[in-house]
Amino acid sequence: MNNLRRLDINLLLTLDVLLVEHNVTRAAQRLHLSQPSVSVHLARLREIFNDPLLLPGPRGMRPTARADELREPLREALEALERAVAPASAFDPAQATHSWKIAATDYGESTVVLPALSHLREQAPGTRLAIIDLTPAQMVKQAEQGVFDLALHISEDAPPELHRRPLFTEHYVLAGRIGHPGLTQAPSREQFCALEHVLVSREGGGFFGVTDKALAEVGLARKVVLSVPHFLMAMSVLASTDLVAMLPSRLVRGNPALQVVDAPLSVPGYEMAMFWAERVHRDPAHKWLREQLLASV
Repeated sequence: MNNLRRLDINLLLTLDVLLVEHNVTRAAQRLHLSQPSVSVHLARLREIFNDPLLLPGPRGMRPTARADELREPLREALEALERAVAPASAFDPAQATHSWKIAATDYGESTVVLPALSHLREQAPGTRLAIIDLTPAQMVKQAEQGVFDLALHISEDAPPELHRRPLFTEHYVLAGRIGHPGLTQAPSREQFCALEHVLVSREGGGFFGVTDKALAEVGLARKVVLSVPHFLMAMSVLASTDLVAMLPSRLVRGNPALQVVDAPLSVPGYEMAMFWAERVHRDPAHKWLREQLLASV
C-alpha cells in the first residue's frame, strides 16, 4: 500500500509501454513525451519497485524477472481502470437485463405504470419490474439506499432532496355505480352531502379528507360511512353498492362499471410526479425508464 501511494497513473502508463517496447525512445514516441521525461519516469519506477526493471541489452532493453511478473497484472489493472473511467455506454433496451423497482401506491400503478407496461415489455423484453409499496416518510432514505429506483408520488408532499419530473395534473370527480339513483344528474350541494360516501385514507382509518375540508369552508359536511386504504378497493365498493366517492379522474376514466358526474363544489387537485436520487440521475438506463413512463401518461 505504501508503494501504491507513491505511484501515479502516469508512471504506470510509462511502465506498461516500456514493457512492450523495451526501448526508451520508442516508448517516448508512443506516450508523446520527451525521452528525458521517460528516463525520469523509469528512474522513479526503479526506486519504487527496488528493481532495475529494464536492463541494457544487445537489442534494446531486456526486462528483469520482476518486470516480467508485473507485465500481465499491470496490463489487466490498466484495462480495468480504462473501463471504469470510460464514458457510460448508450443504453440498448433490446439487450438490457435490468431489474427496476418503482415505489408507488395503487393509484400510481394504475395511472402511470400500467399504461407504460406493454411498451416496456415490447422494447426491453429482458428486463424485470418490481412495484413496491410507497412510504412517503422514507422516500429520501430509500432512494439513496437503492430500495427503489423511481417513486411515483404527488409533488406537494414530496421531499426537495430528490430529483423530480411532473407527469400530469389530476382533479377529483364524483363517481358511483352505473344507474345510481343519486347520480342521474349532477347533485346539488345538499344532495351531495346526503349521499353516503367512501373515503380513501392512505394513513388508514381517516374520515376527513380534502373534500371534507372544502365542504367545511362553506359550512357543510358530508356522510362518510366507509374508509379504505386503497383506491381499487373504493372502486370495487362503488360498483357493488350505492355508496359514492370523490376519486381522481384518471382512475375512473373509461371504467364501464362506474359513472361520473361533476361535484357541486371545487376540490383542489394535485400534481403527480416521479422522483429519483442523484445516484441514478445520469444513468442511461434510468433515463430511458423515466422517458418511457413520461411518454405513457
